[in-house]
Amino acid sequence: MNDHQDQPPGPLAGVTVLDLTTMLAGPYATLLLAGLGARVIKIENPDNPDPSRSNSLFLGRDGVKAAPEHDDDLSLAILDRGRNKEAITLNLKHPEARAIFLDLVRRADVVVENYSQGVTERLGIDHASCRAVNSALVYTSISGFGADADPRLGKAVDIVIQAMSGLMMTSGAEGEAPVRVGIPIGDQAAPLFATIGTLAAVLQARATGQGQHVDVSLLGTLGALVAAEPFGMAHKLGRATRTGEVLPRMAPSGVFPTADGHIAISAPKDVFAAGVFRAMGCPELIQDTRFGSLAARVRNHAALHEMVGAWTRSLDTAAVAALLADCGVPNGPVRDPVEALRHQDLLRRGDTVHLEHPRYGAVEEVVAGGMPIHMSDAFTGFDKPAVTLGASNGDVYGGLLGYGREELDRLRREGVI
Repeated sequence: MNDHQDQPPGPLAGVTVLDLTTMLAGPYATLLLAGLGARVIKIENPDNPDPSRSNSLFLGRDGVKAAPEHDDDLSLAILDRGRNKEAITLNLKHPEARAIFLDLVRRADVVVENYSQGVTERLGIDHASCRAVNSALVYTSISGFGADADPRLGKAVDIVIQAMSGLMMTSGAEGEAPVRVGIPIGDQAAPLFATIGTLAAVLQARATGQGQHVDVSLLGTLGALVAAEPFGMAHKLGRATRTGEVLPRMAPSGVFPTADGHIAISAPKDVFAAGVFRAMGCPELIQDTRFGSLAARVRNHAALHEMVGAWTRSLDTAAVAALLADCGVPNGPVRDPVEALRHQDLLRRGDTVHLEHPRYGAVEEVVAGGMPIHMSDAFTGFDKPAVTLGASNGDVYGGLLGYGREELDRLRREGVI
């Protein structure tokens, strides 16, 4: 990451975001806003900062370690989610802190928070309190079950949300145990919708002068995504809602074993299915009444998928991919995440990037997500590493709010910042 002086500004340049979030769902939303050029000010309790700062693994002068060995070792989680953000400390439980926070709100465009239900009201920093001092403010809340959820639902974590949303029962085969998606998909998908909602609200605020509350939940997000497939109707018609490694309604489609791995094939269109048959060396199957149309292939998907699997097992992945590509069939090798994230095309485009320590740089090859949004006339991405806890106190409290050195020293002594 380099601070390029000649690059154009980000599309959100001039937008100031106050980031009250911790862990993953909230910080990922504000990371996206930062990657689009917003000024994101991460606010943490000096005595109880974002727990992500304590997450294993850690990066420092000696590379990656399971536990911190030096004072300046930083967690990979904060190095990832803290990029392009400023970091200030503010103990919102201190009697003086609320006035300081509202002073920041007066100068901000957006607040993003993911506190447990009722916390912002107790601290006096809820949407109503913020709107009273800045009517144009967009106030975004990311929660497990929604801002109006029954408090008895308690706190939400990704695995619970995956279970409750029905997602776990969409993968795998009928009769198998529920399958957890291997990444925290709820914690990562909800921030996408939160970011979209925040940007829409900012546009409306600029047109009307009035901000609003944006409310996004993890359960609502995964519920909406699961609903993209007609599971209810499939169940009503007696069809399996869990299909394992193949997708019968798109036959031939699925993940198939090869001599040295696996390959994904998707050929629902007649022209693609014909390409599969040519690649298999069985062009006569194009005329087979069992496979001549998608409807026929769906009815006979078990036999078809067994034939395709027998063929792919006889060749290595590269050979299968080459034959399918020559016949115009969509396909791709199944890669492990270590290999996939380091693919040259992803790194070249900045969709994945090498993570840097603010003092030591990229002392070890750690790959993190980049900004997979590319614009022709604006910079998107991360060109500044995460900073240490409270490193931006001077710039924000002194520069943005105009507090003098003596006042800052007093606030530190008294445990406010």
